[in-house]
Amino acid sequence: MVQVIWLVAAVVALFTVGYFGYSRYLAQFVDLDDSRDTPAHKYEDGQEYVPAKKPVLLGHHYSSIAGGAPIVGPITAGVVWGWLPALAWIAIGNPLLGSVHDFVSLSSSLRHDGKSIGYIIGEYVGERGKNMLLWFAFLTIVLVVAVFALVVAIVFNAYPEAATASLVYIVLAVFFGVYLYQLNLPFLPGTAAFVIAMFAGVYAGIQFPIAIFEPAARAPASTLVLLGDGGAWLPGAGAFGANAAAWVPIILLYGAIASALPVWVLLQPRDYLSSFLLYAGVGGSLVAIVVGTFVTNPTQPLVTNLEPFYGFIGRSGAPLFPLLFITIACGTISGFHSLVSSGTTSKQLNKESDARMIGYGGMLGEGLLATVALATVAIIAPDVGGGIGLALPTFATGGGVILSSFGIPTSFGGPFMALVLVSFLLTSTDTAVRLGRYMMEEIIGTPESPVEEFASDRYGNALVQSVPAYLLITSGSWLTLWQLFGGANQLLAAMALLTATVWLANWDDSKQLLSTGGPMALMTTITTLGLLWLVFHDNIYAKFMNGEWMADAGIFAILSSVVQIVIALVLIYLALSLAKMGYDNIQDARDSSGGSGGRPTPSDD
Repeated sequence: MVQVIWLVAAVVALFTVGYFGYSRYLAQFVDLDDSRDTPAHKYEDGQEYVPAKKPVLLGHHYSSIAGGAPIVGPITAGVVWGWLPALAWIAIGNPLLGSVHDFVSLSSSLRHDGKSIGYIIGEYVGERGKNMLLWFAFLTIVLVVAVFALVVAIVFNAYPEAATASLVYIVLAVFFGVYLYQLNLPFLPGTAAFVIAMFAGVYAGIQFPIAIFEPAARAPASTLVLLGDGGAWLPGAGAFGANAAAWVPIILLYGAIASALPVWVLLQPRDYLSSFLLYAGVGGSLVAIVVGTFVTNPTQPLVTNLEPFYGFIGRSGAPLFPLLFITIACGTISGFHSLVSSGTTSKQLNKESDARMIGYGGMLGEGLLATVALATVAIIAPDVGGGIGLALPTFATGGGVILSSFGIPTSFGGPFMALVLVSFLLTSTDTAVRLGRYMMEEIIGTPESPVEEFASDRYGNALVQSVPAYLLITSGSWLTLWQLFGGANQLLAAMALLTATVWLANWDDSKQLLSTGGPMALMTTITTLGLLWLVFHDNIYAKFMNGEWMADAGIFAILSSVVQIVIALVLIYLALSLAKMGYDNIQDARDSSGGSGGRPTPSDD
């Protein structure tokens, strides 16, 4: 057994070197210059382009990127392969790949008037490349919606207290929005009152936990079960339990409705309130590990009970390469972040030098969240035979153990950490649906048919995303679904790195392309292999060529596997096509420069 503090210390040490060393070089490499006006100042409109102070924008950016994925991925990987491979991928991959990805996505958007990576790639490879990248991102969003809705349902099943607390949290966010934007009441007193009420909601959840059908075994005996012990007929009930299966469509409906509401009604006040959960949950856990090691439990400090390594073929039968690298996506490298960096953050950056802290440093912060998640699962060490239904709630259970170093009872700490996890996931779910609508609107432009009008409509588009997401969930194959999401997310990251590499090549032929091109080539190769494994081994071989599986599989499981295969193959085609288009553009840019120093980017006029 290893003391958990050494896992944290290793990550902090490497992250410190990355930030004070590599990020400083990258800032010079992309020529951050505070004398140059940022898009926020050039196009300030009081709505989208609004300069923000660095601490404020860092909080917004971190809340946007630090969703549930950096919690789920490390937990899943740690249970399957052990904590050591997961720790190494987070500690090394984050500063060399993920933080670079976020920083250059933000920097390239700064040089293109705060435009998205889809727009940027289109500037160099044409409209076809732009639309291909937008379709790629839209398909990734469908996977985000699917996996996050399922994870929330699983946590609600294991912790009915979190279900009640989440309902209280959502209602409070709506009232806080009315308080701020409709009644125009004082900000600081309102913040204090609603944050206190939010923490009181955790206590309310402990006192009045709710479930739709009979919940998991660890649920309190006082749980209010709304519909008894039925529900076996629900799609996915056999794999995740009737209660979790019942929560899935409700969460998808929530995401659809929340994504269609004006941002002041729910999104902005909820994100603001969730930041306090973030600071208390993640920051508190890191401090609690130190306190528990040196102060409250120096003779019995927090230690790992999970094995460091379970072998190349993990406990689920999955190979370490390439699947580890798509199981842990967020926390190490995440393509979703490029949509945030080039979508909202670049439009609010006050000065260019802030990009280093917000882009590179923000991703390091998400790596710390992933480290906390890995620590919780290492302490609890769930049985892999229990599947994801046992593995995921360990973030709450292990987090409760960690917070007990402060003297907080686990009966409160566990549900609180479950709410931390769920609040991130709910935020990511409806934000993803909203981003999916924006992408579809950009793809369609002006609707010219009833189908296009439906696809770009805020309610119709939510249905377009939620139906395939539900079909994916009902397969009951968590590991395949999560790795399909991870593969799509990692390929999107590779495409964002490709966009940055194309920008650099067109900017100046003296720029080295290894810092972005190397990670791009690595992630394209790894994730393509991972997606091919999921298509041919986990679906075609293990399912459609398996007579027993075909005999027992229902229509939803079969449809889910078909959807997974189609999405994976389409993503591979789009990624490789974009890579070829980008490579050709880079070659043309370098050949045409003739040593003249390259061509200026479109925004350098």
